[in-house]
Formats: sequence, C-alpha cells, structure tokens
Amino acid sequence: MSEVIALGQPTVGEAELAAIAEVFASGWLAGSGPTSRRFEERFAAAVGTRHALATSNCGSALHLALLTLGVKPGDEVIVGDYTFPATGHSVMWTGAKPVFADVRPDIWTVDPAAVEAAITPRTVGIIAVDAFGQPADYDELRAVADRHGLFLVEDAACSAGATYKGRPAGSLADVATFSFHGRKGITAGEGGAYVTDREDLAAHARKLHTYGVEGALTRAELSHLPIPTFTELGYNYRLSDVAAAIMIAQLDRLPDLLAAKRRTAARYGELLKDHELITTPYEAPDREHPWQSYVVTLDPSVDRGAVALALRQRGVQCTFGTYASHLQPLYGQTDPCPVSADLFARHLAIPMHANLTDAQVETVAATLVDVVTSAATGR
Repeated sequence: MSEVIALGQPTVGEAELAAIAEVFASGWLAGSGPTSRRFEERFAAAVGTRHALATSNCGSALHLALLTLGVKPGDEVIVGDYTFPATGHSVMWTGAKPVFADVRPDIWTVDPAAVEAAITPRTVGIIAVDAFGQPADYDELRAVADRHGLFLVEDAACSAGATYKGRPAGSLADVATFSFHGRKGITAGEGGAYVTDREDLAAHARKLHTYGVEGALTRAELSHLPIPTFTELGYNYRLSDVAAAIMIAQLDRLPDLLAAKRRTAARYGELLKDHELITTPYEAPDREHPWQSYVVTLDPSVDRGAVALALRQRGVQCTFGTYASHLQPLYGQTDPCPVSADLFARHLAIPMHANLTDAQVETVAATLVDVVTSAATGR
C-alpha cells in the first residue's frame, strides 16, 4: 500500500511551539491564566461576541450553556438530530430531556418546522447544530424561539470561520459553543469555548467553570487576600494556558486554513460532480462553509461498509458522517427523524484538512469513484 491519506490532520508548527515556550517561561501553565485571557479576547473578537470563555471541550461548554440558561430536571430541550451525541448528552447532564428534531435534507441542519412541531409545555430551549460547520437557519429558529419564549443555543463545534448572512458563527444565538478537538478547523488537540453577548451569562459561566468560585488570576489581582466561599456547585471546565497559547497561534492561521479547505472542497466538487452514485455536499448561498469535514452521500444501492473498507485498504482514510441521535438507545426517543436516519446510513466522510496536496485530492476522488463503481456493480 502507498501513503495513507489522513481523514483529518492538524496544521501546527513553529508558531505553536513558540507560543508554548512563552507559556513555559511565564510559569503559569494552569487554566484561566493570562494566556487564556488573551485567547478569550481574541476569540470573542473573531466570532463577533462580547464575551468568550475557554473551556476543556465543547461538551463542557454546552453543559455550561444549559446551566446558565436555567435548564433543570424535567425540562425538555429540542436538539438537531444529526449530531455527535455530546449535544444530547449535555442536556441529560442537567437532568433535562433532549427531544430530537429532524434536519433539512440538503444542508443537514435542524428543520425549523420540525422544531416547532416538537415544542411541548415542558420545552425551554433549542440547540441548533451547525452540521460539519455549516450554520443552521438562525433567523427562522430565532423567530420560533421568540414566539414560544425559548432560548436558542448554537452548537458551533465545527464552525470556526463560518458565516451566516454575513454574520460569524458564534454570534447567531443566545450562547454558542465551539470545539478545538484534533479534527476541528483550529485545534489544540482538545478544548472548547463558550461565547455570548450577555454579561450575566458570561459571568455565571466563568464562575461555574472554576468549581463555583472566582479563578486564581482574578483573586491574585485583588488588593487583599480573598477566601472563596462555595455557594453553588461548579466544575473544573478550564482550558490550560498551554492549550490557550496553541489556540492563539491557530487563530492567526485561521484565514489560510479556511482558504486551503475551500480550495479542496471546490476541487472535490469538480472531480465528483458527474458521478451518479455520489452526491457532493451543498453549501447554501447565504453561508460560508468552513469545511471541517467533507461528507458525500452515497446512493442507496451502494454498500457503504464495503466502500469504506476498500478505501482504507487503498490508503484513503474515511468514516461515517455523524449520528442520527434519536436512534441511540440511551435517549429512548420513539418519534422518528427519517431524514437524519437516511443521512446516517448513507454519509461517508473523506479526507479534508488544510494539508492535503492537489495530488492527494485527485487520488482520493479517483479512488472513491473506482471503489463506489465497483461496490455498485458487485465486481
């Protein structure tokens, strides 16, 4: 087998190493330190919000979002169905119930009509998921939320650099959450962020993410010796200053990373557009897709498992898209989400990252076409 073409790959180098060295020299490696503050200021500016809080991952940011918005046991939160289960888990962590709503067949984000149909007297909010980074229909979702007195959260795990009608992902809801996992567009290996325009929510989130008290840096800046008092259950959801330093360097790279992935997405589109068994992803004209993943839809006649195995045998990494959450036994949902279920069965993610060469992209596309054709004909 020749070289393996990675499904995802971070773009890191000397800039990140220099940023880490600076943190090492500072002596403050723990979370919520001066480097984390610098990153938070930079990230808030990048996503167009007044406040940003660096967190240990996107799941912790989602949990904080729901806690600060007042979700409690017995509540229901409507969740876009086609998503990694961290979204549904975050609702369950509060003791509330996730209710999954079906998605659009073209851009795979939650259908506002399905959201409205799922509202009950117990519904308190909506979590929209930006599928593989492409933003959901936030104007329509905001209208639904306002009509029913609900909050709106943007699960922007994959969305750094995306836009919706000219507005950056992260600025589209009451609270938004991001992931900096290793496969995301900008990454420190792990990490996340909670962003909002609301001072009250941001202050409450900052308290909860440090065990329910003010952080050490804030206490160190006071002119006296404060002794924290614990009045509310909090968590250790902080991002280390080492990871925050990497994220500052990654933010500097973001425009170039986005440009590289847009070129790759365009090239895939050219190479795969005429294959009747492969449907390429659709980018809505009023949105800018960050292409965290490149996910094709296979014809129902194609054995996706056989395609995936053959691709891997030929050195092309791949995986399924994401989950039809309502099908996961944990959640116990009986109402169907047929669009999401169909996508779950037919989606295939192929290599997408900023380090792909033109030759690798052409190899991936040619191999995919060959393998899919073979799988469909049974050769």
